[in-house]
Amino acid sequence: MTFGFAPPSTTTVTTATGGAGRHGRLLEPAEWTAAGIPLLSHPREVVGALHTLHGPVPSTAVVAVLDPDERIVASASFAQRSASVDGWELRNALLSRLRRVIPHDLRRRTPVRTAVLMYCRDGDERWTEEDGAWMWGLRDACTLHGLRCGAYITLTRGGWQVLGDGRGGRRPGSGSRPERLGSGGLEPAPLTLRSAGGVTEALRRTAAR
Repeated sequence: MTFGFAPPSTTTVTTATGGAGRHGRLLEPAEWTAAGIPLLSHPREVVGALHTLHGPVPSTAVVAVLDPDERIVASASFAQRSASVDGWELRNALLSRLRRVIPHDLRRRTPVRTAVLMYCRDGDERWTEEDGAWMWGLRDACTLHGLRCGAYITLTRGGWQVLGDGRGGRRPGSGSRPERLGSGGLEPAPLTLRSAGGVTEALRRTAAR
């Protein structure tokens, strides 16, 4: 599998023997792929639904929990004020949002729900150290909340991309306006979204074309 790499950032990340970026707590693409992250069956639908529900702009993270049928059962979005390359900080931010929107599954012997992360950022689709920190943070937050670690998706000006997967599309991108549910070629299906305040509202799942 081939990945592009952005030019090195000005942040120095200490590398320990046997792995990259341990001090900065980040995962490189090869490590992410080797972890066996489950593939999304319909990534375009998931991306379209999250973009419609949250309308992210650059520096916005959207974390969502999917049931075994890839229905979004809870999601939350928040602005990441600084470009951090420390997965510890990003893990804490993700875990805080997950705890607000859905109970943990730590009592289950095997996770049945999966968390995915979509991050809207500037730049192009090539992997960056910031992406690596989000990957590390997502994986650790899932472990602490009893969830399977799912896909990491970036939204840039060129469109969306599932890192480590090779799948992507031109729309939506970081500059796209959210589609209205049920319009613009979106195909609705039943969906329940739990907001950060714990309020459950009936929505419709969307598939971007």
